[in-house]
Amino acid sequence: MMVRLSESDGGASGWRGVQQSCMHVQDLIAAIERFAPTHLAETWDNVGLIIGSRQRELSGKVLLTIDLTERVADEAIAAKASAIIAYHPPIFQPIKRIIDGQGSSVAQRVALRLIEHRVAVYSPHTALDATPGGMTDWLADGVLDPVAARAVKPGEVLRSGGDRRALRPASPPRVTEQLKIVTFVPHDAIERVRGALASAGAGIIGNYEVCSFATPGHGTFRGGEVSHPAVGVPGTFQTVQEVRLEMVCARRALPIALATLSEFHPYEEPAIDVYPLEPKPQRGTGSGRRVTLDHDLPLRDIAQRVRDHIGVKGVEVAAAGGDLGAHVSRIAVVPGAGAELVEAALADGCQVLVTGEMKHHEVNAAISAGLSIILGGHTPTERGYLPRFAGVLKSAMPSVEFAVSSTDVDPLVRV
Repeated sequence: MMVRLSESDGGASGWRGVQQSCMHVQDLIAAIERFAPTHLAETWDNVGLIIGSRQRELSGKVLLTIDLTERVADEAIAAKASAIIAYHPPIFQPIKRIIDGQGSSVAQRVALRLIEHRVAVYSPHTALDATPGGMTDWLADGVLDPVAARAVKPGEVLRSGGDRRALRPASPPRVTEQLKIVTFVPHDAIERVRGALASAGAGIIGNYEVCSFATPGHGTFRGGEVSHPAVGVPGTFQTVQEVRLEMVCARRALPIALATLSEFHPYEEPAIDVYPLEPKPQRGTGSGRRVTLDHDLPLRDIAQRVRDHIGVKGVEVAAAGGDLGAHVSRIAVVPGAGAELVEAALADGCQVLVTGEMKHHEVNAAISAGLSIILGGHTPTERGYLPRFAGVLKSAMPSVEFAVSSTDVDPLVRV
């Protein structure tokens, strides 16, 4: 059952940038990507610089919008903006022509006008969803406490009201930690082998180099008749005090690291193990959020919190059991269109999914599986974050003017 709730039904932290006197598009990109790195975006997405030159100076304001419509483009040109940050990528599928007039699409016409007026366009989209203090956390703040959410500083999240974590945690790329090399070295050769591996690119963890772990132990071997052991003689069983040396390594550096290790290791046939390392998911980063309230609330109250936070006249609610008064405490939050994360929400024990829009059959499937649905509208669950995002960027680039578009509005009107 789908019902509408109206007003009559009742009621990332410490990140900063560096100010520069003359800013360019590449500085804007750097500021955005320090906060919302592109590696957090979904693989199907088209994030990054869409239109423009990285070397062009930011001589005018930067306009933030959810949708880059022709009206928003006109607004940017009239305001002599240098760049537009369009949350939804204005060019998503490949286009063969950039033209205007008969037969042209909105994307083509907008792209042409902005190119002619030297306005850059950047889209952060799902990277902005996934990052801590980003769009999804803004929506989760409203589920936890819409009143307290108004006081949350740009780039931060609400610390009260309950717990939150990513529904599908992201694992930041740690290229230098994809593998671990393990070898066994005599005590008197440990420094030489460690240094050789480090020179080949092993042992890098973040901003640290020559990282290793060494454990003493005893190794045994018996060399064959044609062997040339560094300790003992062929055919004799040997016990040697050794050190187990472990160092991380990038996959691309593995061939040179193994060759270097064999060259500097004193043994004729050194024992070498290579272990693949699993990515390290981050609890507060990734797609969607799972919010666990400090205490249960009726489904109706959660819907009203969402309505008040995103500033709409009403939201749509589908109660899994048909009861708007059913108490819930574990809530999935996904701005925009969240059907893709229904399975993740159910697997994480969520009782409700708060999102913007879903298809009719997707709603029916969710409530049949026991997951209630609250729909606030696609862009209303996104647009309210833009002022907070403008604050994030302003703190990184104080000399640049950031403004939220006044012509970017929800195309759907609720009457």
